[in-house]
Amino acid sequence: MKKITMLYLLLISSLLSLANVSLPKIFGDNMVLQYNKPIPIWGWAEPNEKVTVQFNLQTKSVKADKNGKWMLRLNNESAGGPYQLIVTGKNNSITIEDVLVGQVWICSGQSNMEFQVQNVMNAKEEIAAANYGLIHQFLVPKDIATIPKDDIKGGQWTICSPETVADFTAVGYFFARELYNELKMPVGLINTSWGGTHSETWTSRKAFENSDEFKNMIAGMPNLNLDSMALVRKEALMKQMEELQGGLPTEAVAETWKNINIDDKKWPEMKLPGLWESTQLGQLDGVVWFRKTISIRTEDAGKPAILELSMIDDNDITYVNGIKVGATNSWNTKRVYSVPAGILKEGDNIIAIRVEDTGGGGGIYGEAADMKIAIDNVVQSLAGKWYFSVASLLSGNNSIGPNDYPTLLFNAMLHPIMPFAIEGAIWYQGESNAGRAYQYRKAFPLMITDWRQQWGQGDFPFYFVQLASFNAGNGNSKMGSAWAELREAQSMTLSLPNTGMAVTTDIGNATDIHPTNKQDVGKRLAAIALHQLYQIGSVFSGPLYQSMKVEGNKIIVNFTQTGSGLMAKDKYGYLKGFEIAGNDKQFHFAKALIEGDHVVVFSDDVINPLAVRFGWMDDAGEDNFFNKEGFPASPFRTDNWKGITETEKFEFVK
Repeated sequence: MKKITMLYLLLISSLLSLANVSLPKIFGDNMVLQYNKPIPIWGWAEPNEKVTVQFNLQTKSVKADKNGKWMLRLNNESAGGPYQLIVTGKNNSITIEDVLVGQVWICSGQSNMEFQVQNVMNAKEEIAAANYGLIHQFLVPKDIATIPKDDIKGGQWTICSPETVADFTAVGYFFARELYNELKMPVGLINTSWGGTHSETWTSRKAFENSDEFKNMIAGMPNLNLDSMALVRKEALMKQMEELQGGLPTEAVAETWKNINIDDKKWPEMKLPGLWESTQLGQLDGVVWFRKTISIRTEDAGKPAILELSMIDDNDITYVNGIKVGATNSWNTKRVYSVPAGILKEGDNIIAIRVEDTGGGGGIYGEAADMKIAIDNVVQSLAGKWYFSVASLLSGNNSIGPNDYPTLLFNAMLHPIMPFAIEGAIWYQGESNAGRAYQYRKAFPLMITDWRQQWGQGDFPFYFVQLASFNAGNGNSKMGSAWAELREAQSMTLSLPNTGMAVTTDIGNATDIHPTNKQDVGKRLAAIALHQLYQIGSVFSGPLYQSMKVEGNKIIVNFTQTGSGLMAKDKYGYLKGFEIAGNDKQFHFAKALIEGDHVVVFSDDVINPLAVRFGWMDDAGEDNFFNKEGFPASPFRTDNWKGITETEKFEFVK
């Protein structure tokens, strides 16, 4: 009898639990709701259950449908707070505290949006000054799904302060700071980003099905079972490890790899610096050891040294002759370690580096010149071949990645937060699509249009960052440049209504795909928002190409967004970055002169010019063409000659 009673009580408890009214995880304490727009509130309850929502001076009720889903829309609210949001059902009530009403912006893209405040230039000063209690961030946990999910995995709203801002999206934070300083109202950031991801994973299946460019691709996408595919991946990965190095070592064995007396001559080799995704390791996430033997002269033995290892993605512990000399947990920090006196000896010495990659790119990367060891004024390069061995695989390493199939991040990290009321979205992505830049002309507008249709809030503002300067592959007009073609595709996307683009070629870094000046990125995005939404500020963009005409051996180029005038950021007034070509389609560096609101371009090497290009290269950091308000000109070309990415198409893992 006692056993039956217990089962009965458990059954009743379970039924009551199922009947409880609940909310998506995007709703929580310290949240920010969108001002001056209807505010959707939704969740789950018992079928046909009455749910009542109270907020500020509003009270509204709705009945859940036969599946237990419900939604209502609160009336427009003015900026302010804090308030309580109370949701009441038949069996329970939920109270959310300290709710603000203000601006809500989606922050999305890949690693340059994910890039945190703690890694920006002048990070210590920025963090110390981050007393902005009305700026809040919600970080959407990373997740993938093969079909649209109803809710995200977790997350919470965080109030900006010197104690918390280090983990905020840097671009989002500096954008929000500009808005707050001008508007004096709360700003909520919903940070849903994932480094290294393609735009196709952020786009819905429905969008692809309705696209002439992508409908055949999506029709061939299989029904996916992530668990079974993970098992297949695991088996393939273990086979790869067996072929590469005879399997994985025990933890105890791997720990000895820092020592001097290890025979590493049978280990495979890798040329460094360079991320290991382009090597036989592929998309591996886990721990890999690197070892290199260097020779030290008699006169340098015992002396202290400075060891530089460029940058390591993500974390490292570094040893010299078995003695730990440094460790860093950061994927974009240059490693500079002091080797104390007495460690280096005459003859052979061993540098051993334990590298842990927690996802995305992995390995030792950057400039070869930044891999070296210096003793007094004697410098020895460490770039070149290193021995390596895999110590362990990250748990989940065999799982499906966000780029393996389209729609995975849309399903898991966007769909569940729709239709949360927002003002707009800011986006920093494109590096991972550069190899298919020509197709991005269709993929990027398709994604933006898809978000707008799915969110059901009209053509909300969508502002994006044009790719910064980075020497991805020495691309230029002569060799072709995928990054230049991607920037062109981004510029073409401005044809969509209510869009804006922040040009950042002047604040990139030729040797780092993650430039640390995120302050100006945020400011430029905010300038667009302030002008287009709030009519604050008159200039928000640098010069954009408009038209050209040939006059003799010169080409006259006209621009929009000239502001109060055009200028060269050069003490002698010389413009850099312009090229000109004739019938042979061979571009030559050109002289360029500003005359009023246009630029005259010519070269002694081109008698009958046909086309002009500006900033047409991966690393366009030397371009110095601006308007007088300090906004850089966007790279452009006047020709439509065949590029290097026109035939490249998106494909998923088969």
